[in-house]
Amino acid sequence: MNSSPDKLQPSDGLRSAQRKPRLIESDGFPFEFVSELAEMESWRKEVYRPVYHVHKWWAKRLGSVFRAIILGSVLPEDEDLEQAFYRQHRLEHVTVFDPFMGSGTTVGEAHKLGCVALGRDINPVACESVRVALGPLDRDSLMQAFAKLSSGVGERLRKLYETTDAAGHVCDALYYFWVKTVPCLHCGGRVDLFSSFIFARNARPDRRPEVRVCCPGCGDVFPATVQAHAVACPRCAFRFDPHRGPAEGASATCATCSRSFPIAASVQATGQPPAHRLFAKLVLTGGEDKLYLPTSQEDEDAYADCSRQLGRADLPLPSLALSNGHNTRQVLNYCYRTWRQFFNDRQLLALGLLHQAILDLRDDSVRDAVLTVFSGTLEFNNVFASYKGEGTGAIRHMFAHHILKPERVPIEGNVWGTSKSSGSFSTLFRLRLLQAIDYRAAPFEVSVARCNGSAVGQKVFSASPSFTGRVSTDWPPPTEVPPRAIYLSCGSSHATGLQPKSLDLVVTDPPFFDNVHYSELADFFYAWQQLHPSPFSRRIGTTRDRNEVQDTSARDFAAKLEAVFAECARVLKDDGLLVFTYHHSRAEGWASLAKAVLDAGFSMVNAHPVRAEMSVATPKSQAKDPIQLDVIMVCRKGAADQRERLDYGAASERALVRGRLKAARLEGKSLALSLNDLRVVLISQFLVEICPQRSAAQVLDALERRVPELDLAARRLMGGHAGPNQVAPPVSKLQAAQPELMLLERPRQAESGRTRIDES
Repeated sequence: MNSSPDKLQPSDGLRSAQRKPRLIESDGFPFEFVSELAEMESWRKEVYRPVYHVHKWWAKRLGSVFRAIILGSVLPEDEDLEQAFYRQHRLEHVTVFDPFMGSGTTVGEAHKLGCVALGRDINPVACESVRVALGPLDRDSLMQAFAKLSSGVGERLRKLYETTDAAGHVCDALYYFWVKTVPCLHCGGRVDLFSSFIFARNARPDRRPEVRVCCPGCGDVFPATVQAHAVACPRCAFRFDPHRGPAEGASATCATCSRSFPIAASVQATGQPPAHRLFAKLVLTGGEDKLYLPTSQEDEDAYADCSRQLGRADLPLPSLALSNGHNTRQVLNYCYRTWRQFFNDRQLLALGLLHQAILDLRDDSVRDAVLTVFSGTLEFNNVFASYKGEGTGAIRHMFAHHILKPERVPIEGNVWGTSKSSGSFSTLFRLRLLQAIDYRAAPFEVSVARCNGSAVGQKVFSASPSFTGRVSTDWPPPTEVPPRAIYLSCGSSHATGLQPKSLDLVVTDPPFFDNVHYSELADFFYAWQQLHPSPFSRRIGTTRDRNEVQDTSARDFAAKLEAVFAECARVLKDDGLLVFTYHHSRAEGWASLAKAVLDAGFSMVNAHPVRAEMSVATPKSQAKDPIQLDVIMVCRKGAADQRERLDYGAASERALVRGRLKAARLEGKSLALSLNDLRVVLISQFLVEICPQRSAAQVLDALERRVPELDLAARRLMGGHAGPNQVAPPVSKLQAAQPELMLLERPRQAESGRTRIDES
């Protein structure tokens, strides 16, 4: 491996790449190498890129992919990315802009490569978390602040979670277990919304089948096995099936009158969110053992005392109301009206005390960093969190499903935390903030090695210098900027205020039009964030914005995305590139994208499929046939795309040939593809072939006509009518079934997409 830190000299920048096509524009871009890195990183994103995981954000992208995108957009087409990937670069004359900054992946990766990095996002929660993660973080100062908090407010919070074990000895409560209760619509009796009386199990029940059960007769807590469908309570001898509770689906059955009723109707009749009943706890004994116990009268009294303290305290607490939306509709139906109602009284007291103590810290950068950890603590400490069980991080945070889902058996964690806590403030301070600081001081890349036939991730250091810790919120940036400068801004990217033709690259990951609406969920954090000073905090009732590029309407989504891309075209140099990642399972998703890109003045010149999030990640797992790929779409301004126009048939033929070869390259690395993966590869490649010298209307017409053919080709590659979990055949079968693939080998000197296929 070439150890030179700067094969591409700083003064060269993009000028070197302008003399010939850039690597990412050609089929020589090694997306299968990038996919291997992405697959490895996707399993432990918070380990391999902790700097982007200091705070929650949705659809976090993989740092390895975006490092490869930036390098591929700068390096000439004959460069070896696999070597360059692990080499330091000082691209100080390259300016990179991300108009949909999110968690800051593009900004951070550009900074590591020595670029000037500009990031903008419409949501203040995203902007604040990136500002803190990339800004000044001094480990010693933060440790001193943590020690001060621990000896002060930490002591008070730990007292709130003191309880007793079975012998009456004082110990720490790790977790309290609650169940929602609603009145029966027929007799008025209280009904616990247990779907199952099993409230705790191991994450691997096949290996550890023991579960914990709450008796519906006397409330005792006792062990059983997950296979048992008939158990007897050891205290009251009541016999029951632990797998069947009163709540099933959207209805519940009253034990008093034996009649069923709709749960939502019962909640709405009260006009208040459901009440909760405390029924069990997991304690940490003096010997560091964990013990499940039923709660006692003393536990109920301790909680009531927290309610009284909260009533007397003058604490800064959230007051923002919820607004109706795609992701809030369900909780509104459960009569949640304000974000404050997402917490019980003890949680509000503990969080309010902690928040006030953090606000009293004098050092601005220290306070901002600790407030970010506090904000992250919120998603694990609310009445929407649930129990994952032993053998993994115990608390399932409230956004595990990317929606606001009322939890029927919520878990209350110890807010400050113990040596064995999950989701607590002290735990997140150590696992999120300190790990990010260590990564910033010594960044590393992931590489893939083989050990006994299995892929193993390894850390490669010295590929990037340390983060500078300098971030500016002055916007727009001045004409002269220092090397490796970072500038962040909060606002809609359809109007950036940047100078025309001032950027070399726009690299981003735009939202999807019909998935998670980030602002509706981010309001949960903003309800607390707006209580303290921040460059991005404003006295607004919601982070929702009419210009947010996310809409259930494909037409509106395309119009909003076009406005942002048009602004990118304005501020991008004539020879600059727009590169973004995208995937969608339906043709209308691609049609919306194509309309936005072409109407904004760009042309798509290549498409590279890469492994993206784990297939279990939401929203990918929501599809019947999960998409495991993102496509890197490479775009130039339309006037700079000199490829000749192909007729529909020729474009379709070329898309099938190149798409099949690209699928085969991924299969050659043992990356199994689903039917939707193949559709994504072929549709994106068709858009590349049909774009030159065509309007958006013409491209959309071509796409509509050719989608059935592309879908049929994808099914043939699957070997017939694909089922939901089928994957494509291995590369050898792909090549044997499609002799034309042999016409295009994967060359470093591959044609760059400018060769004309004669119309016939």
